[in-house]
Amino acid sequence: MEPNANQKAAAAALLTIADVRAAAERISGSVVRTPTIHSKTLSAIAGAEIWLKFENLQFTAAYKERGALNALLQLTDEQKSRGVIAASAGNHAQGLSYHGTRLGLPVTIVMPRTTPTVKVMQTESVGGTVVLEGETFDEAYAHARRLEAELSLAFVHPFDDPHVAAGQGTVALEMLEDVPELDMLAIPVGGGGLASGMGTAARAIKPDIGLIGVEAELFPSMYNRLKGTQYPCGGDTLAEGIAVFEPGKFTSKVLEGLLDDFVLVSESAMETALALLVQIEKTVVEGAGAAGLAAVLGNPEIFAGRKVGIVLSGGNIDTRLLANVLLRDLARSGRLARLRLTLQDRPGALFKVMKEFDAHNVNIIEIWHQRIFTHLPAKGLITDIECEARDKDQLDGLVAVLRAKGYQVSQVEIN
Repeated sequence: MEPNANQKAAAAALLTIADVRAAAERISGSVVRTPTIHSKTLSAIAGAEIWLKFENLQFTAAYKERGALNALLQLTDEQKSRGVIAASAGNHAQGLSYHGTRLGLPVTIVMPRTTPTVKVMQTESVGGTVVLEGETFDEAYAHARRLEAELSLAFVHPFDDPHVAAGQGTVALEMLEDVPELDMLAIPVGGGGLASGMGTAARAIKPDIGLIGVEAELFPSMYNRLKGTQYPCGGDTLAEGIAVFEPGKFTSKVLEGLLDDFVLVSESAMETALALLVQIEKTVVEGAGAAGLAAVLGNPEIFAGRKVGIVLSGGNIDTRLLANVLLRDLARSGRLARLRLTLQDRPGALFKVMKEFDAHNVNIIEIWHQRIFTHLPAKGLITDIECEARDKDQLDGLVAVLRAKGYQVSQVEIN
């Protein structure tokens, strides 16, 4: 999807490196200048030189602060006195609320009524006034636009705004200042604000740098727009930060003149990447924050041998969801499993099976017996055993011995 000359010229006219540099000056000292760190272990796994930009270390744990603050600082005095409004259930809400309150501006955030309570509380805790309206984001967005007109408030869009995109572009400025040798960036794409800003800055500083957009398979809205595909959008994605049904009009025009390629990543790939970042880098990211690494690991033909910059765009993930992702990763790697065995319902049947687990040093975590809802005769039962092994080989050895001794054994798989 190499952009043509006309597309490049159009993109350059919409957003410039001067806009991004001006944003960097405005927000300097008010956002964290996060580190860009080389990962030896991830580089070895990926077959590319991996550099990570830790935007999850911002005060609100996401890069969104940059664009929100840049937009706030360019409001007129009258707009500042009246206050700002936005529709968001995510990181934009917190970034806008935090910096708006810090600057003394009233901030109203409209969220769908379905928004998890924790996100409402996080936004209120940094100074935002939350209005719950509608069942979907689109309904909340429409209500925010009504309030904008009725109350003469300034609307700050989460991504489809040149001031917001310029602020997000400061991420790339810092990355290339710290690591000038980067020759490729893997950038998460939802509405397109981050990729537009970063792509504009990176292309101006280093014209031959590779710019790769990354989107979740379940929400390929920008991918569809730029590549002319019609993949369905929707589903329960881990990467809710880039789950956008309708990409930005402004950002779409910028990106069609910037991106060299665009890849989609699966839910399991993002789960694996997120787990690797916790285990190897000891850092927590949300689903969207793992998308860049997922793309690199899943597309070696694009990234192999390159010096790749990856943005860990945010770290706001529900702790229960994080626990689920980590446990599912243990299951995929063979360290955690649920084995389903068919046994006879008689004394000593379970004890004999336990002896095999002991002999193979596989730890039993939990056991479930199912006697009633089975296809077996009345004297049969199904037993599910959740267990923990050193690795997949140890688990496979146990299963092989159980089958050799006549047991019917299957493993409950996850996607």
